[in-house]
Amino acid sequence: MRAISYRRTGGPDVLELVDLPVPDPGPGEVRVRLAFSGVNPTDWKSRSGATAGALAGDHQTPNQDGAGTVEAVGQGVDPAVTGQRVWVWEAAWQRRWGTAAEYTVVPVRQAVLLGEAPSFELGASLGIPFLTAHRCLTLGEALPDRLGPGALTGRTVLVQGGAGAVGNAAIQLARWADATVVATVSSPRKAQLAAAAGASHVVDYRQQDVVAEVRKVAPKGVDVVVEVAPAVNAAVDAQLVGPHGAVAVYANNGGDEVTLPVRTHMSANAQWHFVLVYTEPERAKVLAVEDVDSAVLDGAVRVGEDAGLPLHVYPLARTAEAHRAVEEGAVGKVLVDVTA
Repeated sequence: MRAISYRRTGGPDVLELVDLPVPDPGPGEVRVRLAFSGVNPTDWKSRSGATAGALAGDHQTPNQDGAGTVEAVGQGVDPAVTGQRVWVWEAAWQRRWGTAAEYTVVPVRQAVLLGEAPSFELGASLGIPFLTAHRCLTLGEALPDRLGPGALTGRTVLVQGGAGAVGNAAIQLARWADATVVATVSSPRKAQLAAAAGASHVVDYRQQDVVAEVRKVAPKGVDVVVEVAPAVNAAVDAQLVGPHGAVAVYANNGGDEVTLPVRTHMSANAQWHFVLVYTEPERAKVLAVEDVDSAVLDGAVRVGEDAGLPLHVYPLARTAEAHRAVEEGAVGKVLVDVTA
């Protein structure tokens, strides 16, 4: 099979297009013939050596997310799933066979039925961003641990950085759950994307006073903040998180340390949570996969310009360029067309 592989960590240039044997599924696993691979920030960080677990053996195929068709099953897996369209998550987490290849093998629970209507591009965009967003929206003491229509009725969600992949996922999932969603952005172009994703209100933090604008929507504060840049936004979040509200941090853009006003948070009985989907509790992953899948089947999740998530598609041989695009902050979702 054609696959992207790297034998040492480093820049995008360590990624090579090679021929590898097609992997066989082991017990409890399925082999998926991939159509698209999704690229996330954690993919280039693992490849660069910035995070642990970059190599699961003498070579590594990158990328966690993808979509395709189940071609073979291992011992103990129902043969009826053969031929089913699926989306794949965490393919490369502590495993050799990521999704930047014509085939991958994953535990059967990590190949989720996609159905006939959703596109493979959508399937490859789900995984890490949507599971992360789900965790952020369900962590607070006053929040439900499941999402679905009506789950967040009466709640206000603030998404800091509403034009990013996780921000877009948080907007779409929160709107599906009937929350009021406020998104912050840094430009008119990104404001259009956040609104297309479903944000009820959009604030350009370079042009507007975020605290004043959000307080117009939520005078008592918001129920949850989905936070991409805690070091930059901590002071704003402290002023906006409401009674029993939560700040869910899933990235550290802009700095690695956060200073918090203690009394403000104590008075609100507020919480700060830190989110890394790979190491979150197992039950949280199970619930997230089920809820994201339900949102897809409900038609509540979309990709593309009209969903606020422009797609940037690269052929397999140009996976290094796809990684570079994510590393440089491409707005939208970067995919690799494994068939091209």
